[in-house]
Formats: sequence, structure tokens, C-alpha cells
Amino acid sequence: MILVFGSINIDLVTRVARIPAPGETVLGSTYEMIPGGKGANQALAAARAGAKVALIGAVGQDAYGDLALALLRAGDVDLSGVRAVDEPTGAAFIAVDAQGRNAIVVASGANRALRAGWIDDARWGGASTLLLQREGPPADTLEAAREAKARGLRVVMNAAPADGFDPALLAHVDVLIVNEHEAVAVAEALGWLDRAPGDVARRLDAEKNVATVATLGGEGAILWSGGVMGMVRPPAVAVADTTAAGDSFVGAFAAALDEGATEEVALRRGVAAGSLACVKAGAQPSIPYRNDIDKLVGGLG
Repeated sequence: MILVFGSINIDLVTRVARIPAPGETVLGSTYEMIPGGKGANQALAAARAGAKVALIGAVGQDAYGDLALALLRAGDVDLSGVRAVDEPTGAAFIAVDAQGRNAIVVASGANRALRAGWIDDARWGGASTLLLQREGPPADTLEAAREAKARGLRVVMNAAPADGFDPALLAHVDVLIVNEHEAVAVAEALGWLDRAPGDVARRLDAEKNVATVATLGGEGAILWSGGVMGMVRPPAVAVADTTAAGDSFVGAFAAALDEGATEEVALRRGVAAGSLACVKAGAQPSIPYRNDIDKLVGGLG
């Protein structure tokens, strides 16, 4: 079972002709309220990819809280570890341009109340993988990683969002997943001059003993593990919205590892899931299901 310790948000999404520059106002025609948050997205992605998943998180005691959990409930994610707290439900404000690219501002809200201590012995005992992101309190994310490692769980971390990465996390992580921006942030935190995601991934594997995946958008993904590099290129797809592509990759990748697949197979499944997520708008509504991932995996390069 995958235990996800992370954020739950409601996404307010608008489509614009272009992402505004600092100080600029750009008009969108309308907006949607869609369940999101990296923890919630990755929990749903892992569940839709076939894993048994439990989420530890927090929402507010407001109307957004129920909406933020709706697709997770429908997706059979165990939400008994989600608490309602005296903070507003977290929110993300997302602008999507005509090419499907996005710019996102996140207001943490209830996610600031998330605590590693909410994970009791029974939950630890039923899990084999801990999946982490960085939208929750940093100290509690580190504590959860440390406890999971001590209990013998596999720890998979998506180093998103990019800013302020704590190198102490690396001692408790088995697999790190970064995109181009996150790779640079991790390198800077370690005092490295490397900027190319593949170079950062190679050094993390060689010097920190952390298998590392670098996702490269339309170029696919690279995995460095045990001194060996693997790469998977994505299929050509009509991009509608890239908002949950990274989270879909992470969830499907973790689900494959949790069911015993090799890292190479997990990489292929992650790339397939991320590609499929780009063809539909919205965060959680775009996350693909196992059957669709299965159909696409065989055609990847």
C-alpha cells in the first residue's frame, strides 16, 4: 500500500491567451473549481494506476473541503487520515495559456496544519511505500521521511515545488523525482554548479545513493539508478493542459514500484501517465486510469 503524506487543494483555473508578465493583467473568459494539490493529485494518480492508497492530509471546515475530496472518494483513496482544521482549504490559482502551459500560485491554507504525528502505528504497519511532495510543512515532511525509512518503507519524493529544498531529506529518500526547475533547486541546495537535469540526477545517484528521475516535459524522462541511466521518450500527443502531468507521472511511477515492477518499467508507466494527462484539461479530471496507461506503455520509445 502507498501512504501519501501531502497537500490537498482546490484549483481555480482560468484559460488565457498568454501567461501575464509581472505587473500585467490578462483577461480570462471564465474559471473552473477543480480538486487538486500535489498530495491529493498523486494519491489519486497512484490509485487510478492500480495501487491501494491512503492519504494523510488536511482541509478546512469550508465548502471547498468537500469539493477537494470528491474525486478522491470516488477513486477509492482511503481518506480516514484526512483531518478538517481551522484554516481555509488550500487553494491554487492556475492560468493556462493557449499552448497548454501553466503558471501556478498556491495558498497553503489548511496544508500548513499537516503533521507527521498524524500517522499512527497501524497506518505505518499497513504501508510499503511513502510518497512525499513539498507543499506541506518542511519539518513534518522530513520527520515523515525519517520515520518511514526507519520502519523499512520505500520512500519516494517529488521535490516540488522547487524552492528551498532541504538536503537533509536525501538521507531518507530512496527515489527522488525532479523536473528541470527542481533539479536546479536541488543542485543549488547542495552547492553544485550542475544545471542540466540529467547531470544532477547522475550525481545524486552516484554521490548521495538516491535513485533519481528527471522529467523533461516533451522529451520524456531520465532515470539514474545504481550508476545506470535509463531514458523513455513520450508519444506525440495534442496538449490541452499540462497541469497534472507531473503528478500523474509520480503517482503511476510509485504505483508500479509498489506492486513490484522494476524502476525501468515504472519509468515507462510514469511517462505514459504523464503524457495521457496532457490531453485533458484540469488537474484530477485529467489523471489517467490503469487501462489507458497499459495501452500506451507498449508504444513508448
